[in-house]
Amino acid sequence: MNFKDLTNKTLIADNDIDWEELGDGVKRKIMAYDDQLMLVKVDFAKGAIGTIHNHPHLQLSYVARGSFEVTMGDDKKILNEGDVFFAPTLVFHGVVCLEDGVLIDIFNPHREDFL
Repeated sequence: MNFKDLTNKTLIADNDIDWEELGDGVKRKIMAYDDQLMLVKVDFAKGAIGTIHNHPHLQLSYVARGSFEVTMGDDKKILNEGDVFFAPTLVFHGVVCLEDGVLIDIFNPHREDFL
């Protein structure tokens, strides 16, 4: 399924979407999006890094599996399955995966740079 197909889908099966390999133990699936909202599943191998970055989008991330050291601005905290972090607009943030894990990222508006 290509990304443009996702804009009109309302019922989406995980198995219908291929992983996009990002390298260094990180891969993602863009699960659904429209102009205002995007949900992305990101799989991390133990030790993989989500490099410190910022963006104009609001981001909510749910730890679906694993354990992550999360940096948000000047703060660091270890988050585990069931925990959430919120990245406000332009705040620098990133993760280090402490055990194999999956983040569910939600962006507003959608990340055009992912498409």
